[in-house]
Amino acid sequence: MCDAAQSSQALRSRLIRDLSREFPAPAVTVESLALQLGRLLDAGGDGLPLPGGGNTLERWRALADVAGHDLGLAKLFEGHTDALAIAGEWKAQRYLPTDGRIGMWAAEPPFAKVAIEEDPSGSGDRSCGQPVRLVGRKAWCSGAPVLSHALITAWQGERQRLVLVELDQPGVTIDNEGWQAVGMAATASVDVRFDDARGTLIGPPGGYLQRPGFWHGGAGIAACWFGGARRLAGCLQAKASSRGDPHLYAHLGAVDVALASAAALLRESAQWIDANPRRDAWLVAERTRAKVEQVVEQVIHHCGRGLGAGPYCRDPAFARMVADLPVYVRQSHAEHDLEGIGRHVAVGEKTHAPLSASEASPWEL
Repeated sequence: MCDAAQSSQALRSRLIRDLSREFPAPAVTVESLALQLGRLLDAGGDGLPLPGGGNTLERWRALADVAGHDLGLAKLFEGHTDALAIAGEWKAQRYLPTDGRIGMWAAEPPFAKVAIEEDPSGSGDRSCGQPVRLVGRKAWCSGAPVLSHALITAWQGERQRLVLVELDQPGVTIDNEGWQAVGMAATASVDVRFDDARGTLIGPPGGYLQRPGFWHGGAGIAACWFGGARRLAGCLQAKASSRGDPHLYAHLGAVDVALASAAALLRESAQWIDANPRRDAWLVAERTRAKVEQVVEQVIHHCGRGLGAGPYCRDPAFARMVADLPVYVRQSHAEHDLEGIGRHVAVGEKTHAPLSASEASPWEL
């Protein structure tokens, strides 16, 4: 491991250790998550290696460690660090606040869409850094009540744009009725309304989806899922270590095999991204996400059968994690994503650049 990676690992371990001491119980409010996020950012915890920059795995290790502490915190932390990475990809860091807490809000369900109001000057092509006005509703805006800014997707006619918005302004209204989840409840992923709100363009038209880093970030979310699953597995390991129960050993063995396979694929995917930072990482990311999702389901299954009702009812950290993790994993598109992978394997997929033969077929040893 290089010196930079060792330094990053030491900082990460210290920050998580300090958080665990100060916040031993899982957060139940977004205010608690905001306090923890502030601790991380003030200590420089968001200074992660950029994806595709040669140390993607260290970035994912940090995301997994934060997720193992608290998945709600990981949701806000991942969004903030993703926003930083996107701005870096478009060389737009100068437009970001120096001490802000930034959300990355890109969900666009049919009932919620934000539009960029027409430019009175009649100029249709506005570039990065230019001011715009926003109108519409954004859904599932994690951390909205406590963040300072958000990088959101909005539409300029038929073209999707990225816009940085300061949330503390008259044109922004947070709707607290939009989030009824039990799992991930503390993230307060509510709806936000924009009514002639001011914003700043980041990147070119299509700048969210049409960049190599889109799929790098998508794979990074799987590292958060992995961190949550690993935390649950630790509960099973602790119980098996204190009891000579062969059934517990069998459940732990199944969990070990599942987590080891996910970890191996995460390492391989990070290595591929670093070796091919400008290539289309769609297939790499989709395979990684699908595998980690399967592993999460296996870990929850074996932990439940091996541990019984006790930790669900009496261990607040386990109960919160096992409630949060299935909600977080639903950022996967399940069979829709699997269909895309299968179609690519069966007949080729023209919408994404193909990998080389050796990269496209993981069935070979």
